[in-house]
Amino acid sequence: MAEVPVLTLDGPGGSGKGTVASRIAMLRHWRILDSGALYRAFAFSAQKLGVLPDDLLGIQRILAETDFDFVVEKTGEVIILVNGNDVTTALRSPDAGLAASTYASQQSVRECLIARQRFERQAPGLVADGRDMGTVVFPDATLKVFLTGTLKIRALRRYKQLLEKGFSATLAGVEQEVSARDQNDRSRAVSPLEPANDAVTIDTTEIGIDQVVKKVDDLLTAKLTQSNNG
Repeated sequence: MAEVPVLTLDGPGGSGKGTVASRIAMLRHWRILDSGALYRAFAFSAQKLGVLPDDLLGIQRILAETDFDFVVEKTGEVIILVNGNDVTTALRSPDAGLAASTYASQQSVRECLIARQRFERQAPGLVADGRDMGTVVFPDATLKVFLTGTLKIRALRRYKQLLEKGFSATLAGVEQEVSARDQNDRSRAVSPLEPANDAVTIDTTEIGIDQVVKKVDDLLTAKLTQSNNG
């Protein structure tokens, strides 16, 4: 499995990693892992079954009995399937994000989900986006990228995304939510949000998405060429 190339895209909410991941996956016909969506789907399933974040046996049962899958549409949107059912819209809500954060803060949950995430590393390659892809899940990734941006621009992107999905939101409320999630992710004891030591950091505040995609794809090409020649 270590021979299958992996691009990791980590960063806070609204930094653009999801969009960049789907675009790169489409360009290269690679598999995609949206780890944030996986945690949302897991939390969604756990809440439906009444499994609490500290219930290790319940967590293991969910993983054994539930099929999580991700499909990139031609539009670039990542569709999330739980046991074959499309739950994408439900999982993009603010409540789903808060639930995911609660479960993700538990070490037992993260440890159980690591194997499930690594399962996605299949030929011809994998694009993995999240918050600890390069530091914990795929420490030997071919290329690690950490995307960032100012709180205001990230909140604005999230706000527009919610409106497009039909959710009711205010910009001030979304900014508060994004800020709280940042604090949660950076301060948690297990797998805190931080760039890997060998990650390339890209600030997307004033860069268009096309430029970011090209920059990441060029970096990946260089890494793959170096690996093939090495």
